[in-house]
Amino acid sequence: MLPAAHRMRRSVDFERAVRSGVRAGRSTVVVHLTQDSGGDEPPQVGFVVSKAVGNAVHRNKVKRRLRAASQSYLDALPPQTRVVVRALPAAASSDFAQLDQDLASCLKRAATRWGQRTADA
Repeated sequence: MLPAAHRMRRSVDFERAVRSGVRAGRSTVVVHLTQDSGGDEPPQVGFVVSKAVGNAVHRNKVKRRLRAASQSYLDALPPQTRVVVRALPAAASSDFAQLDQDLASCLKRAATRWGQRTADA
């Protein structure tokens, strides 16, 4: 379970991360990452698992697996980071190891792109 301080709840935060952040995708997940300047808030993670993934049982299973996988990457994220993890339909048939690997790859690629984006500005 993600600690409360690391959970993204407000729709405004989801919208900001998706619209103004960078995106990186794999076959099972797409990650949207953004960083705000200033402040000392811990990184926050939110999840989007649509009905395209499957019924409620499959969606909740995917959310639990993604939550568990993302918890191990929280320490690597700088403060003020907001991450939205969007599950794709292939996530329903993937095991935990595959989801974890795809999430790690997406987070690394999104962080690299964000660094390039801020260096260009």
